[in-house]
Amino acid sequence: MSLRAFHLLFIGLSIVLAAFVAAWAVGEYRVAHDASYIVAAVGSLCGAAALAVYVTAFQKKTKRL
Repeated sequence: MSLRAFHLLFIGLSIVLAAFVAAWAVGEYRVAHDASYIVAAVGSLCGAAALAVYVTAFQKKTKRL
């Protein structure tokens, strides 16, 4: 596995993890109604979106001919 492929895999897994953290935080907010869970959910979704933008730019930058 090349370094490029590993990097893409790692970033993809990080996006999935951020989505799961956001889902967990929303679930906890429904139970506890604590605003910190909403902040965590929004932060996780923003992180996932930033990683998605990054992985797209990385793919374009390292595109194979």
